[in-house]
Amino acid sequence: MADGLERLYTALDEMLRPVDDAYAAAYPGPSAGRQPVHTVYVPADRYDADTVRSWGGQARQVLSENITDAGDLAAVTGMEPGLADEVLPLVQAKLAAEPIEDLRIDFEDGFPQAGVPVADRDADEDAHVARAAAALRANTAATPFSGIRFKCLEAPTRRRGIRTLDAFVGAIAENGALPEGFVVTLPKVTSHQQVSAMVRACEYLESAYSLKEPLRFEIQIETPQAICGPDGSAQVAAMIHAAAGRCSGLHYGTYDYSAACGIAAEYQAMDHPVADHAKATMQVAAAGTGVFLSDGSTNRIPVGTADEIRSAWALHARLVDRSLRRGYYQGWDLHPAQLPTRYAATFAFYRRSFPTAAARIAAYLGRAESGYLDEPATARALASFVYRGLSCGALSAAEVREHTGAGPEDLQRLAGLRTGKGHTTR
Repeated sequence: MADGLERLYTALDEMLRPVDDAYAAAYPGPSAGRQPVHTVYVPADRYDADTVRSWGGQARQVLSENITDAGDLAAVTGMEPGLADEVLPLVQAKLAAEPIEDLRIDFEDGFPQAGVPVADRDADEDAHVARAAAALRANTAATPFSGIRFKCLEAPTRRRGIRTLDAFVGAIAENGALPEGFVVTLPKVTSHQQVSAMVRACEYLESAYSLKEPLRFEIQIETPQAICGPDGSAQVAAMIHAAAGRCSGLHYGTYDYSAACGIAAEYQAMDHPVADHAKATMQVAAAGTGVFLSDGSTNRIPVGTADEIRSAWALHARLVDRSLRRGYYQGWDLHPAQLPTRYAATFAFYRRSFPTAAARIAAYLGRAESGYLDEPATARALASFVYRGLSCGALSAAEVREHTGAGPEDLQRLAGLRTGKGHTTR
């Protein structure tokens, strides 16, 4: 009987080994380290060495001019007053020390080249590439993450996009190294073949500039074809795997996607049902792959009268919190005045649930009772949650260790995180 069982074990191992190997390659698990809470898109012609400092200064000014105290912050954002007491000083400190986590210099929709004659546009873009690359190279420490968005691989813009990507990478690389956390954004993807083409472009750039690490890119989901292909399949899943491990994230494009679905401009928003459908599909496709998810943006900018600013802040805070509750831990910001509510809503999200999460982690590690009997999968989710809060500054290492008995490395191990380039911690 024992010999027969051993033969069965061996036969099953041989039968399933290719399946095991394929699954491990396709679904390596979550990447370790820090995911930025947002990406700030700055038009290439407006980016310079002072951009990050300027955005921080503008954000602090609009906050101080329109929020009187923690109670006022609670009234605007809808968070609990006691929580606002904790959050407001953290937001003020964040805007002073690290106002932008992820900077994307935009050579696509945010770079319209208005007023530049068509015949001069290539030379104009080349000049901005050289200038912006020099400014970023001199200021790589200004943000933990940075990169560019270039024009898409559709036929009309393909050569211009690759020309910009080539010139920027060539200018920013130094001794075969790109800045830590550098990533490029591939917009308006409509097929997995375009992702395969992007892989080929990356391989060319790595060879041309003797890059020591693979060039990684984000896939921007802005077209319905990325969600549902002509055969009815979820194209976004095929896109992730066509990237051959180079895809760092999926970014939802609110307005291009909504417009392509025929949604009237007044109703195009991050919380529209078509947006929820697209992002839920992205979420399922990315699960287990180590690819980060990012929500899009709101174009309601907090400018104008005090009432207009507060109204836009209330909307932004609600949308950021809504995304976080749905497991989209990153979004886009388009204006300095959006930074206060980005961080206020984000910090509130982590601090609101931290006491319960910390007690459950401590109980799981055998240090306390929590009233929960958590399984390993839930423990991983709890550790990932606390690690995210620690990474963005919502939580301090001291309070995390006090309440969980675990440090950052312990949380990484408990969360089952793997190591990966471009995911740095604070």
